[in-house]
Amino acid sequence: MSSTFGTLFRVTTFGESHGKSVGAIVDGCPANLPLTEADIQPQLNRRRPGQNALTTPRDEADQVTILSGTENGVTLGTPIGLSVNNRDQRPGDYGDMSGVPRPSHADYTYLMKYGVKASSGGGRSSARETVSRVAAGAIAEKWLKMRFGDVSIVSYVSSVGKITAPEITAEGLTREQVDANLVRCPDAETAQKMIAAIEKARDEKDSLGGTLTCVCRGFPAGLGEPVFDKLEALLAQAMLSIPAVKGFEIGSGFAGTLMRGSQHNDAFVQKSGRLGTKTNYSGGIQGGISNGEPVVFRIAIKPVATIGQAQATVALDGHPVTLEAKGRHDPCVLPRAVPIVEAMAALVLADAALRQEYRV
Repeated sequence: MSSTFGTLFRVTTFGESHGKSVGAIVDGCPANLPLTEADIQPQLNRRRPGQNALTTPRDEADQVTILSGTENGVTLGTPIGLSVNNRDQRPGDYGDMSGVPRPSHADYTYLMKYGVKASSGGGRSSARETVSRVAAGAIAEKWLKMRFGDVSIVSYVSSVGKITAPEITAEGLTREQVDANLVRCPDAETAQKMIAAIEKARDEKDSLGGTLTCVCRGFPAGLGEPVFDKLEALLAQAMLSIPAVKGFEIGSGFAGTLMRGSQHNDAFVQKSGRLGTKTNYSGGIQGGISNGEPVVFRIAIKPVATIGQAQATVALDGHPVTLEAKGRHDPCVLPRAVPIVEAMAALVLADAALRQEYRV
């Protein structure tokens, strides 16, 4: 079950980085949802490689095909099959590295677990697998909008390396604002500094990490389960399952530890006929259950592990080698991770909404 996510809105992904295709089976999506490839493709376009000079030059159109689960443009309530062909795979780029576990990759751990590993591109551990998540997440997001109306899930790059954007006003933030520059940071001045830093790392055959912030607005109070399936716990699991993610915090996060309770408590106020909170240090979740405020969280993404610089390491037989990685990789994966984070958030929220509806 390691490739399946969700309780009622379930997604199983398949495919390897340099195989024939990647895809997903979406099981549990309610019937009568209007759905065609055109509903899914925009998010895949935002994730795909080769978008600009800041991304890997691997050229994939990432065109999705719906194989099953719909008829005449609506869902049937049966499993939805999704497929995206790999057209620019180059397994030969990895031939010289077959006997050398790459630093900070999953080559060694996959070999220890399964006794075999994909010979090229990391196989299932590659970020190529996230194509499937984005496609499935687009379906979840469309269902959420049909179910709850004016909802939005917007992620953006909040830091790259040591460059941090000022606090962004979550109210009214749109994907169009996020996509206004190559690095997907809504603050234009900070974005230019981030772009320069990524270009410098790329030219030096190195990589950079950073943080992403995600804001989920328009969702009702009551989503999430007490104790082990708290909404923030499910979001954390989802985000930490994304390749290269090393940290998760919600609301005030670690910064909240520097505050006193008198500062940190979210006082209740009346908002348009409902209870709301004056501040949102809780990040929209209290006791593991959504309170109707925006769900706000951040994730930390490490620098891309594959770099062009020579690295001293050892081969599987233990003898020292110098590894100069080949292949095509992002100097900073954060801009392309934005739709992946949005997709995983949508999957968590859709599943939580269905669980609330059916009390599962």
